[in-house]
Amino acid sequence: MRTYSTYKELLKAIKGTNTIGLVPTMGSLHDGHLSLIKRAANENNKVIVSIYVNPTQFNDREDLENYPRDLKRDIRKLNKIENLLIYAPDNLDVYDKSEKSKIYDFDGIENIMEGKLRPGHFNGVATIVEKLFTFINPDNAYFGEKDFQQLLLIKILTKQLGLNINIIGCETIRENDGLAMSSRNNLMNNKERKTAGEIVKLLLHAKKMYLDFNINQIKKEIENKAMSIENFKLEYFEIIDFSNFSILKGNRMKSRAFIACKIGKVRLIDNLSL
Repeated sequence: MRTYSTYKELLKAIKGTNTIGLVPTMGSLHDGHLSLIKRAANENNKVIVSIYVNPTQFNDREDLENYPRDLKRDIRKLNKIENLLIYAPDNLDVYDKSEKSKIYDFDGIENIMEGKLRPGHFNGVATIVEKLFTFINPDNAYFGEKDFQQLLLIKILTKQLGLNINIIGCETIRENDGLAMSSRNNLMNNKERKTAGEIVKLLLHAKKMYLDFNINQIKKEIENKAMSIENFKLEYFEIIDFSNFSILKGNRMKSRAFIACKIGKVRLIDNLSL
């Protein structure tokens, strides 16, 4: 395993490789990331893990500054995985000086839920993913379903760019209490962490109600339950038909429940198939 700080060095190392798998991350690796990386290792001759906290996808400067970073720890976690390369660039290897994110059109997907609450976020995500895809040109790229809206957006981006890259969504890996694994989980104190376990309970309650109640009834129930949880601020709860990613209006096919909340100062998201 080797770590590369420039994409030009990385390209020399992968020249002539039959199949390349890419797992883009922002570091602070946990078992959710490792599940993606191990799957990629099983399905490709070489795997590239990018570790880069992308500034253009943060609309909150404090959030960017507080995002957990520990490259040495991340490298130790990856040490036993074979045929693995790490791409850990600085900003100047990725962006030209004063370069900003591109503006994309994803038929409105970028304007709801995360896109609505975090203006410019998905432009930043798409910008860095396009760069990684252009630099590396992987055969397969792996993304977690916890960021399901992002996963759909990247599938659309790949199609719009005409790239021959398989976008593979991987199941969300959860803690023992059901909390989706996230780099942000370590930013919570013990009390906040216990409260975070309520997120999946809300999603499971919505799933239980889904066949017998309409969407508005479910949303009202979840919002009322969320209000009763101490130090829990619900930002949104939506039920979405992900076949066209429009907010459901009577169509119950291929539906998913999405939630975003703040627990203390930590913002968490999750989703569940219905």
